[in-house]
Amino acid sequence: MPLTDAARIAAQTTQPAAMMLWRALQPLRGLARFMNSGAHPDDEISTMLAALTYRDGLSLSYVCSTRGEGGQNDIGREAGADLGTLRTAEMHAAADILGLSMYWLSDSPDDPIVDFGFSKSGIETLGKWGHAHTLRRLVEVIRKDRPDILCPTFLDIPGQHGHHRAMTQAAHEAMTAAADPDFSAEGAPWQVAKLYLPAWSGAGDAYDDDLPPPPATVHIPGAGREPVSGWTWAEIGQHSRVFHATQGMGRWTDGKEPQGWSLHLAQSHVGADRSAITDNLPQSYAELLDGHPRAQTLDGALAACIAAFPDTAQILHHGFDALGHLRALRDTCPEEARDQTLHRLDRTEAQLARVLWLASGARLTARLDRLHARPGEHIAAGLTLQPASEACEVTAEWHLPEGWLADANGITLAKDAQPFDPYPMIHHAHAPQGPVAATITLRKDETSVQLLHPIGAQVLVLPNTEAGVEPQTAFLNIAAPQPIALRLSDGATLTPPDGRTLETSANETVLLPETPKEGLYTLPLKVAGQPAQTVTRINHPHTGALIRSAPAALRLRVADVALAPARIAYIGGGNDRVDHWLRAMGADVTTLSDTDMSPSILVGFDTLVIGIFAMRFRPGLPALMPAVHDWVVKGGTLLTLYHRPWDNWTEATAPRPLEIGKPSLRYRVTDENAAVTHLVPDHPLLNAPNRIGPQDWEGWVKERGLYFAKNWDDAYQPLLEMADEGETPHQGALLSARIGEGQHHHCALILHLQMEALVPGAFRLMANLTAPPEWP
Repeated sequence: MPLTDAARIAAQTTQPAAMMLWRALQPLRGLARFMNSGAHPDDEISTMLAALTYRDGLSLSYVCSTRGEGGQNDIGREAGADLGTLRTAEMHAAADILGLSMYWLSDSPDDPIVDFGFSKSGIETLGKWGHAHTLRRLVEVIRKDRPDILCPTFLDIPGQHGHHRAMTQAAHEAMTAAADPDFSAEGAPWQVAKLYLPAWSGAGDAYDDDLPPPPATVHIPGAGREPVSGWTWAEIGQHSRVFHATQGMGRWTDGKEPQGWSLHLAQSHVGADRSAITDNLPQSYAELLDGHPRAQTLDGALAACIAAFPDTAQILHHGFDALGHLRALRDTCPEEARDQTLHRLDRTEAQLARVLWLASGARLTARLDRLHARPGEHIAAGLTLQPASEACEVTAEWHLPEGWLADANGITLAKDAQPFDPYPMIHHAHAPQGPVAATITLRKDETSVQLLHPIGAQVLVLPNTEAGVEPQTAFLNIAAPQPIALRLSDGATLTPPDGRTLETSANETVLLPETPKEGLYTLPLKVAGQPAQTVTRINHPHTGALIRSAPAALRLRVADVALAPARIAYIGGGNDRVDHWLRAMGADVTTLSDTDMSPSILVGFDTLVIGIFAMRFRPGLPALMPAVHDWVVKGGTLLTLYHRPWDNWTEATAPRPLEIGKPSLRYRVTDENAAVTHLVPDHPLLNAPNRIGPQDWEGWVKERGLYFAKNWDDAYQPLLEMADEGETPHQGALLSARIGEGQHHHCALILHLQMEALVPGAFRLMANLTAPPEWP
């Protein structure tokens, strides 16, 4: 649906006109371009960037390698490419707050540059991403953006995330490669003047840097407040970071001013710093062009435009004046200086266009009666422009892709319109995030300028042939075969594998097992005999509506999983679907709501499963735990899936003390193929009702597990041992304790993700973990 009035009002309150204009003026104060680099959405140094642009007048960009597909999701169950789609939109919204131009190295969910899960090695990461591929993409971004300064967020040292290490290594290499005319990549060669590294440790809850940071060569102070808003740079940074909601970010700062940021100058082609990161870089066009008269005139007009705030009429006067001088300088720029000058002039012109739009006081309202449309369809739509200032003329019209048409009634999509791309390669701050925008033209006398303006929502182009099946992944248990109810969209068909039949009624299709054979089947959907696309619709308040298209298919795993009789209760945090998969296996599962969480509800259940992060996201759960402990003593089986230390996990959470390790890098095994040793081969958990063997550890994805236990009471027995290559083995992945007549298992293996990936060993192990005790 289009944005509601409430959503529009909420967005408007975060964008006071005076503050937006003041912020737009600040990058006109200098020429330096600062590029931050990282591996994931949320790796940007948000607070420092806020100070650099809104206090110090630098223009900013951020280059990110992956879309964060392998990260956590604190707000839903999107995973893989769907999570990448959501985190891309989050990053763009976060970038808008800081005025960042945003670049991505990964261009699609199929790109090898992907967040494949936690890694401890930059070499391993670049091996999976493709070292040459990654370097070429980074060089192309640098040549396009032409920054003066490049600064990775993290250090390339042991104890740091391998993805971070890879991007820092690539930054060093790109300093040379981007300037090398013989390096094969798109774009004209460009020499970045300076490479900085953080002179602080990246250790914390997740990471544990082994080596000290390099010595500081320059310090960026953190003191001060934004004059117009009164906010500290830390507060503005958090206004940006709160958009990373899937990562649980956004922290209240109590108005404290940050101490600042120390940086280490790792490479310089312009000499050593004296006191600031902009030392030895041109700060004005006159300085860049050795006193060129038109450069001096342009600098004066820009300074007058900035100084005129908050007088919008004077800002318009000086802004249009600067625009004329800028274009004259572009036409007369000395040939030998064009490589260093023209891209800066283009950037300044774009910045001026935004200043003039904001200073004009005009308001544009766009109306889209619907957001989803197919090629060739018509959308009722309209643009309403309310001009304000009499000092300039403002007009607006639709900006549409080639082949799309606009008329008085709305927009008609081209017959070959391409489906919405959720993985765009570039996003400039405050720019449209899809195919439809408005072209704003501002004119004063003989001078005019245009800019593309977002319309507040976006047309999400659906594929021509769409089909869907629910569920998209299914599990059939040979030990307890049961029909699988499928909901196919109208007109969609699928062909079952050998040994299955389909029964179709008016409302559903049922896949019936007859002579099932173990294996993984991919059953494509067709419409009128043609392969179809499925569309995932994603909608969260902080990002708005999104879609992702992919080939439509049902993935079916057939496996043999023995089940012990048990009545299972499940309390999830909204971040896994363990209850769904238990039902798919044929288990008797009841999902408990918030109103169900009273001590009496446990009576009659044999097993209680607490899903990942549930201690944090289910408010009534911590208070229920003492009753759970009593229930365990009387014979219940408690299974807790992994939690982070900050997920309200305390000494009182488990029936006996159990501490989760941090930094988490030290308490995880990232190699999904790491060898697994059974420490107690005859333990019931590894033998009943399924005997867990080497085949059950095959085919895992992403990693073995994370947030392993660090310390535990003597009542617990570690059952597994595993390690990443070259590291001391961990024993905190799976613990089991007899508590009175019952038992508690704590499992830090990433079982819920393996079940989503239809790994058969995960289902067999989950069946054992939920089985009631059989004491001799």
